[in-house]
Amino acid sequence: MNTLTVVHDLLRRQVRPGAFCIDATAGRGRDTALLCRLAGPAGRVLAFDIQPDAIRQTRELLAAEGLRAEVVQDSHANMAQYAAPGTVDCIVFNFGRLPGGDPHIFTTAATSLPAIDAGLALLRPGGVMALALYYGKENGYAERDAVLAHLRALDDRRFTVLACDWLNRRNDPPLPIFVWKDAN
Repeated sequence: MNTLTVVHDLLRRQVRPGAFCIDATAGRGRDTALLCRLAGPAGRVLAFDIQPDAIRQTRELLAAEGLRAEVVQDSHANMAQYAAPGTVDCIVFNFGRLPGGDPHIFTTAATSLPAIDAGLALLRPGGVMALALYYGKENGYAERDAVLAHLRALDDRRFTVLACDWLNRRNDPPLPIFVWKDAN
């Protein structure tokens, strides 16, 4: 069991055919591909990344699996330019860096916090945001601390936040975090 399996299990339970999903940090495209399979041909999937290599890898994976998504080279902080408020069923983030990519390129609180806020505005009532928060090594702990503080401050009448921690794992295991927009 790891963060990826926990996040993917929740996505399989939450995302239904016809859903509108956003992969805010496409990386190698694995989350994008899962969202495409779950949303099905009637659904819509948008994927973002700032790195050309991530865009290429995501497009190649989707083509190899016969899946369709809109893959955009842009910051996750700009996702509100591509979707209307209250229309998205699910948003996925992997904060940190591209595995096997340039270790000097990684997400930071400067764009991640605005991206979270943009995503929360895009979520429909009952929608979910799944965050895998990788930290330590090159990118340190500043983003982790800022994201957790930001999520703690969300209005509990509008959002439910569940942050999980691996109590018996060594080093800096990524944290699975889930945010539900209340249906009221």
